[in-house]
Amino acid sequence: MTDGNRTSGSQPGAEVPAAGAESGAPGPVPGPAPRALGVPDLSLVVLIGATGSGKSTFAARHFKPTEVISSDFCRGLVSDDDNDQSASGDAFEVLHFIVGKRLAAGRLTVVDATNVQAESRAQLVRLAREHDVLPVAIVLDVPEHVCAERNAARADRAGLPRRVIQRHQRELRRSVGTLEREGFRTVHVLRGAREVEDVEVVRERRFNDLRHLTGPFDVVGDVHGCRAELETLLDRLGYALARDAEGRAVDAVHPEGRSAVFVGDLVDRGPDSPGVLRLVMGMVASGHALCVSGNHENKLGRHLDGRTVQHTHGLAETVGQLAMEDEAFRAGVATFIKGLVSHYVLDGGALVVCHAGLPEKYHGRTSGRVRSFALYGDTTGETDEFGLPVRYPWAEEYRGRAAVVYGHTPTPRAGWLNNTLCLDTGCTFGGKLTALRWPERELVDVPAERVWYEPTKPLAAEAPGGADGRPLDLGDVAGRRTVETRHMGRLAVREENAAAALEVMSRFALDPRLLPYLPPTMAPCATAEPSDEADAGGEGFLEHPREAFAEYRAAGVREVVCEEKHMGSRAVVLVCRSAAVARGRFGVSGASEGVSGAVYTRTGRPFFDDRARTERLLGRVRDCVERAGLWAELDTSWLLLDAELMPWSLKATGLLRTQYAAVGAAAGAVFPEALGALEAAAARGVDVASLLDRQRGRAADAAAFTDAYRQYCWRVGEAASGTGTAGSGGLAGIRLAPFHLLAVEGRSLAAVPHTEQLALIDRLMAAERALLEEAGDAAPEAGGPAADRTGLLAPTRRLVVDTEDEESVAAGVAWWLDLTAGGGEGMVVKPVGALVRQPDGRLVQPGVKCRGREYLRIVYGPEYTRPENLRRLRARHLGHKRSLALREYALGLEALDRLADGEPLWRVHEAVFAVLALESEPVDPRL
Repeated sequence: MTDGNRTSGSQPGAEVPAAGAESGAPGPVPGPAPRALGVPDLSLVVLIGATGSGKSTFAARHFKPTEVISSDFCRGLVSDDDNDQSASGDAFEVLHFIVGKRLAAGRLTVVDATNVQAESRAQLVRLAREHDVLPVAIVLDVPEHVCAERNAARADRAGLPRRVIQRHQRELRRSVGTLEREGFRTVHVLRGAREVEDVEVVRERRFNDLRHLTGPFDVVGDVHGCRAELETLLDRLGYALARDAEGRAVDAVHPEGRSAVFVGDLVDRGPDSPGVLRLVMGMVASGHALCVSGNHENKLGRHLDGRTVQHTHGLAETVGQLAMEDEAFRAGVATFIKGLVSHYVLDGGALVVCHAGLPEKYHGRTSGRVRSFALYGDTTGETDEFGLPVRYPWAEEYRGRAAVVYGHTPTPRAGWLNNTLCLDTGCTFGGKLTALRWPERELVDVPAERVWYEPTKPLAAEAPGGADGRPLDLGDVAGRRTVETRHMGRLAVREENAAAALEVMSRFALDPRLLPYLPPTMAPCATAEPSDEADAGGEGFLEHPREAFAEYRAAGVREVVCEEKHMGSRAVVLVCRSAAVARGRFGVSGASEGVSGAVYTRTGRPFFDDRARTERLLGRVRDCVERAGLWAELDTSWLLLDAELMPWSLKATGLLRTQYAAVGAAAGAVFPEALGALEAAAARGVDVASLLDRQRGRAADAAAFTDAYRQYCWRVGEAASGTGTAGSGGLAGIRLAPFHLLAVEGRSLAAVPHTEQLALIDRLMAAERALLEEAGDAAPEAGGPAADRTGLLAPTRRLVVDTEDEESVAAGVAWWLDLTAGGGEGMVVKPVGALVRQPDGRLVQPGVKCRGREYLRIVYGPEYTRPENLRRLRARHLGHKRSLALREYALGLEALDRLADGEPLWRVHEAVFAVLALESEPVDPRL
């Protein structure tokens, strides 16, 4: 079965292919029923029979319990009594509601009720039509005495009057002859108890359901009789043409087993529609191609059937060309066209091919409405200045997971819009013939040899719906959301968290087209035990690298890389090779015109208020990428980097003034006087030694706190070189430490081992050194101070540790102690293999931060190292933070995968937005 099952009772306008082409089930069968009953795998099966005819037994034998919706069960739901006939009205409301929900979800559904009255069946047929599935009737015509005996054997129906069965039988026999006219596309009549017992229900795949075919495919746009261009395109795609004795192309085979898929409109307007048909028909017949119907095939088919159609829009040319062919060829064309379906669902449901487009709710469905949309699209009801219908921009609103590839509306170039692609590039109008390689998502085209047919109007500048569509719709993010990820399954976002993220995104975030990723939060290592090595003062540590190494060892990770944790703020850098790339790949336009990338925080806010400084930083990174040869090596025109931007004060100036500096200033004002008073008292012989020691210790802690945060603050811009004020647009004093190359065009690099990642980063460092050496004391870059010639890129020091080798572990601990002795923030411990799973399949933490003792003084306060405070802090709870880190990591990976797959921006943003939403979950901010 495919778009529709052929019966004489099909609904008006429904799609009815040739007999045998799309018939998934036989029509009404007189006499003995066949042993096999064909039922479409997506249909509404209506059981019809008198009470006691065995409908429930039949349903239980042939269908899943969840597929069967019984009127008796629904009566029980609303009245606690399956046989309470007074509750039938409410029961059938419940039944119709459940049936509608199942059909909307694409589930085969069986209605177990008597259904002997036309009125009750009409509601079910209407439900099937509303959800574009086929209604199937299975009639159980069992003799009256058998029904009576079965009812008598049931305690709850033993008293059922015989007249009820007789009435059901009369209504049943009146109904059998009208079922097709009522709209049932397939009718099975089983006469007698033996026939009911002997049959077997066979589920038949819809002919438009080819999910089992995974390709690879080459989807070809509207050909319109341009045979020479089609042959050239197939040759470019790697197909070998087969020709008959007269040299005409009759088949094409790809040596790698690829299949062609044609979106329809093979005929009309062009110079050789018969030649195109001969080639495509041969490819389809040999199994080397699939083809869906276009509106031009539909019209030609009606002409070949002898129906009256207007010979417009190129049909006259095709009719004239076919007149030169023999009768056998014309008959073959008629049969071929009758067998074409409206659309195909391919590659596990990831690809839908049709002629004029198809919203997600119609994918794999069967009705005249579906066929009409697939062939003609939808219109607004208006006409343009050329008298042509204005197309409704369905693609702009598309949010489906399947890629929809179609034609019908000619456009100068093919371009993705919300996971849809129009391949009609106007070959017959002098444009191009275009194909899509799937799953590579690569476009291949050949130019038309000439203008074969003058268009009624100039080709539109873009496919319906516009080139950009809507990046993110409120409906995509509002309320409770569930995001499907490849690495962690379904992840939920609570409504209140989504609201908080929406506030940030709508008020503070940068242009969403430049926001393809947000980094996850990072889990701290397990709290160090008192037995861990103490510092020189013997006070111990709150975090220690031995805990991180032990955690990874327990997870089966042997090799880890320890990376220096820089004293800055997390930054994501999207750098494009040019502003033109940003415009073409990311759709940057309008107020963002001229932008060549973005530098943003982990909450999606622009890092710099000064756009000139952003572009200057991107320019430096771009030059380094060019010098390192990475554009060509990675075959990309853009890079996405995860990095640390320093100094910390560059982003946290307000926090420093209102919180950290205030604490330092208060301590500086209070402790000198307090200590002076205590020392004077001690000099007079007052016993204040204990209090004095305690206050001296507090003063030392406060001074250490001030020293700690000051290491993260320095002047930048012209102020750094004494030529201006802090905040000016230069790069002097700013350091960028990239540590992860996240993605390039067409690829996510998140799973590339960290050692390889850092090797690529080292090449950027070397490239910048070479650029600076070449520049020497030359004039500064345009628009920037001479101080900008200092290095921007900062290296990330690292050490590989074997978690099962105690000497290696000890070396890692010593390395960390050396990093943090001078106040350094600490390090991040990561599995060398990047994307790693535990033996049970769960994701391993992508990184664990182990922060230095003095840095944690900034986080937990000046006196956190006192023994009593350390004992209290060791009870901190890390479970929620660790869970959050893993969920955000999985969502970040999903965003990168969707970006690499070329999915629409709203799909990428769905995962990005979820990361931001999870950030509003309540968790101790010090962790």
